[in-house]
Amino acid sequence: MSATNYIDSLQAAGRFTFTSADAIRALGTSPVAARASLRRLKRRGQIASPYRGFHVIVPPAYRRLGCLPADLFIPDLMAHLDEPYYVGLLTAARYHGAGHQAPMVFQVVVPVARRGLQCGEVSVEFVARRDMHDTPVMERNTDTGVIRIATPEATVVELVGYPEHCGYLSNVATVLGELAECIDGEQLAVEAARGPVAWAQRLGYLLSLVGADDLAASLEPVLAESNVFTVALAPWKDMAGAPRDVKWNVAVNIEVEADV
Repeated sequence: MSATNYIDSLQAAGRFTFTSADAIRALGTSPVAARASLRRLKRRGQIASPYRGFHVIVPPAYRRLGCLPADLFIPDLMAHLDEPYYVGLLTAARYHGAGHQAPMVFQVVVPVARRGLQCGEVSVEFVARRDMHDTPVMERNTDTGVIRIATPEATVVELVGYPEHCGYLSNVATVLGELAECIDGEQLAVEAARGPVAWAQRLGYLLSLVGADDLAASLEPVLAESNVFTVALAPWKDMAGAPRDVKWNVAVNIEVEADV
């Protein structure tokens, strides 16, 4: 079997990813010869390699990207790496209906730090959260299978928890305003209670800021059951002299302007 016939047979079976080991077995040649064949396919733009030893087939519709879109290969890549994952942050927000600003990178939450990857014009960022195993997720069908995505409630909590990955707080507030209608208050409280109480304080303040007062109120029991201290709205800035929001015990040390 030639390398071209091999990738054609995979596509016919609905598969768009394979490993170097898969190709070596299928082609029935030496590893050196098989890898040379794969390099020729890569030069022609028919395949790409987002990770060493892991390849994606690039149909003509995606040749301008130089890669398969991330949502079509991330599940297979994470299975290849034997690592749990879910799509999170701004990418998850997009799945849940926030369309104000499309993220420049595809964001994936994993249990330990991992370098991002670049495949053609497709960028993937990995964000580490040690307790990600407990994050509620939902599944969505894609053209190549199923992908795991953080629930809307988990997404908004993590947007506030990782603002440096989300365009910082004004952008986070804008996305919160877009997602407010699809958030369940009870589930939000459950998810907020799982994270640091400072996240719940900042989230309550920002939800109030964008007019989602009912959702903000659902967080009040979370704070009532916690030891609450004053926290900076922007944790990367000094909060000395900043005005306090008494309800949420937040030092408002940055101006947040939501585009809603």
